[in-house]
Amino acid sequence: MNEGSGIYLVRTDRWYVERLVWLIAGTDVLASSILAIVHTPHWAFSIFFIGICSIMVALTGFCLVGNILYTFGAKPMLSRSGRLQERGRPSLYFMQTDTWFLERYIYLIVGINLSISSLLVLFYSPYWLFFTGFVGAATVIFSFTGFCIMANFLYRIGADPRLYRYQ
Repeated sequence: MNEGSGIYLVRTDRWYVERLVWLIAGTDVLASSILAIVHTPHWAFSIFFIGICSIMVALTGFCLVGNILYTFGAKPMLSRSGRLQERGRPSLYFMQTDTWFLERYIYLIVGINLSISSLLVLFYSPYWLFFTGFVGAATVIFSFTGFCIMANFLYRIGADPRLYRYQ
């Protein structure tokens, strides 16, 4: 790994599967955090589910939401080739898992943070919802602006990105 310089930003000139997944997941986490604060802490189970799904994407490359978006025509930026249908298009979307790259680390770190903090909400203190809300808001901001604090930290310490606009 070589240390990155400059600012790491993902492409925001068009919507693609991974960017839409970040928007949907971040919105769900943010909404679930708010609902857990104002209604019932059991909304933390939704946050936990998103965390586990994020870990699954990082480890296997399979994303349920990504596949739904792919079915409706969204184009992926980090896909790996899969089985082909009759028209020459892969039948399922899988994120690349050939090597560990920055965006894959992001899925893993976000998933671990959301899973642990949602369990802490349920079994320790509801104040952990501020952290889950921050992660959700950061993910939504990432999808719109292309900027992520964690991604820039990982980029600075040498994680190689697959998606970037500036160096």
